[in-house]
Amino acid sequence: MLKLHYSIISFLLHRLTTLGQHLTSDSNSQSMVSLSSSIKSPESRFQFPCEDPRADALSLNYYEKTCPDVDSIVTKAVNNAVKKDKTVPAALLRMHFHDCFIRGCDASVLLNSKGNNKAEKDGPPNASLHAFFVIDNAKKEVEASCPGVVSCADILALAARDAVVFSGGPTWDVPKGRKDGRKSRASETTQLPSPAFNIAQLQQSFSQRGLSLDDLVALSGGHTLGFSHCSSFQSRIRNFNATYDIDPSMHPSFAASLRSICPKSNRAKNAGTTMDPSSTTFDNTYFKSILQKKGLFSSDQSLLSTPKTKDLVTKFASSKANFNKAFVSSMIKMSSITGGQEVRKDCRVVN
Repeated sequence: MLKLHYSIISFLLHRLTTLGQHLTSDSNSQSMVSLSSSIKSPESRFQFPCEDPRADALSLNYYEKTCPDVDSIVTKAVNNAVKKDKTVPAALLRMHFHDCFIRGCDASVLLNSKGNNKAEKDGPPNASLHAFFVIDNAKKEVEASCPGVVSCADILALAARDAVVFSGGPTWDVPKGRKDGRKSRASETTQLPSPAFNIAQLQQSFSQRGLSLDDLVALSGGHTLGFSHCSSFQSRIRNFNATYDIDPSMHPSFAASLRSICPKSNRAKNAGTTMDPSSTTFDNTYFKSILQKKGLFSSDQSLLSTPKTKDLVTKFASSKANFNKAFVSSMIKMSSITGGQEVRKDCRVVN
């Protein structure tokens, strides 16, 4: 198992006041992954053991001379998409999470399957990912302005930030300098955290990526955006175990409403429900719902199963500002897990 080595810990975060799911990586798939903190000082970084000694820390001014307008170009592309489809922010945020948890934030989730290789985007946990066109559109505009300079991984990280902002959440300066990966395997998506995970499984998954319990709870708040199909929570509302038909950690009225949405003989492909009552607004409603025993996933409700995580849920439920601050910090940390090797010309195929 990979361990995170700290050379110097000074994680300087630039932010104003901002969040998809989850994993376990074997040492082979993680060997190229480094966790470089964003930061003004190149010495300030966390790092996984990495085969490439040239892996450098990310930088806020990485494209200052080579593509100074990259932030505004990506923001415009995201804004144009959000105006037409309010589900885009949740999709982009989830896409970024799922990218970072496999091989680091290297845009491997954007690659298309080719020949006998089935790519990450076609793995079962990613079957419902969408809005790839937003990244394609942003990449097209970025290439027109500064060809061959900006990675798809950086564009996705910027788009995830914009997704939060356009949903009413906080903004932050995104450290840049990620490279795009050349490998993408559907089989590795089994490493994503499952909606059925308990707190111990979640903690192990996050810690293997250098992320703490604080990060786990803060980033889980990304579930304030989006929609879930019945299959992700079906086991909680019927035949839960030998003793209970319904998960006892779920509020009875909430379970009843979910059972009506997802009937036993459900045949509707897209049946499901929103992740929280304000599913297109980035807020702290998700944490309030958990305290009311109305967390949708087992993994959501499990955040109440340890004193530390329960305290954090309570803290974030009582203060949107506290949640925003923690979310921004953890997002910068997570999105600084790097592992790529090139700058793709087309985000869907390797060079």
